[in-house]
Amino acid sequence: MKTSCICDSHTHTCHSPDGDEPVAAMCQAAEDASLYAITITDHCECNDYFKDGYYESVGQSYLETRRIASGWNGALRIYAGIELGQPMQDRAVAEQILRGAAYDFVLGSVHNIRGKEDFFFLDYQKENVEFLMETYLDEVLEMVEWGKFDSLAHLTYPLRYIVGEARIPFDFSKVDGKVDKILRRLAEKKMALEINTSGLRQKIGTTLPPLSIVRRFRELGGEYVTLGSDAHSRKDVGAGIREGMKIAAEAGFTHYTIFEKRIPKQIPLL
Repeated sequence: MKTSCICDSHTHTCHSPDGDEPVAAMCQAAEDASLYAITITDHCECNDYFKDGYYESVGQSYLETRRIASGWNGALRIYAGIELGQPMQDRAVAEQILRGAAYDFVLGSVHNIRGKEDFFFLDYQKENVEFLMETYLDEVLEMVEWGKFDSLAHLTYPLRYIVGEARIPFDFSKVDGKVDKILRRLAEKKMALEINTSGLRQKIGTTLPPLSIVRRFRELGGEYVTLGSDAHSRKDVGAGIREGMKIAAEAGFTHYTIFEKRIPKQIPLL
């Protein structure tokens, strides 16, 4: 597998509240690792857009990424993206953001369900895990039906904390029907599913989603998968992407996808 075909389409910088590095440092890490491309996808939690200052950081991230890309002397391709969190919890904000900048790539994600904190903060000894997962998947489907993004980020995100951190087993067969609805609608709408490799370096030990769901997406007609490390510091840029490519191939895909000006571009897996 050639290093030059590796792209990381999910990265965060200091313009995300949990990011450590400036855009230039993340791009330099990608260049040093001989990546073909990096997409900067800083957070925008739509439900907290004004309260947490995303109205400033989103613009800063976009402008800095475009400035660095225009002056970059290396072989690396640098794309400007965004991770829209909970767009359905403030649809007007989400659509305003998309009108305000010419992004290359838009990730759609759900980090918290309505009325709850981010899954990172919940005490799972006090929560009904089955209710959380069912509600999460309902909100993901609502977002997919809205459809104004390119790739669905880290499906099964709550399991990073429920299974990985709290060590509470979850019987996924209870929600198979809801997952199928999401995957089928992604496929019908020609949208992508992300293989998020962050779980490989966390306690859960799997990609988000795991191979079984990526394979099911292919069975239901899915055409596009994107690959993202979800790096929040330079040391994780490109982490797990090779493994993610292998999972995509095992699921039946021959290519993975990057986006430029919101247009999918297929990259051979082998």
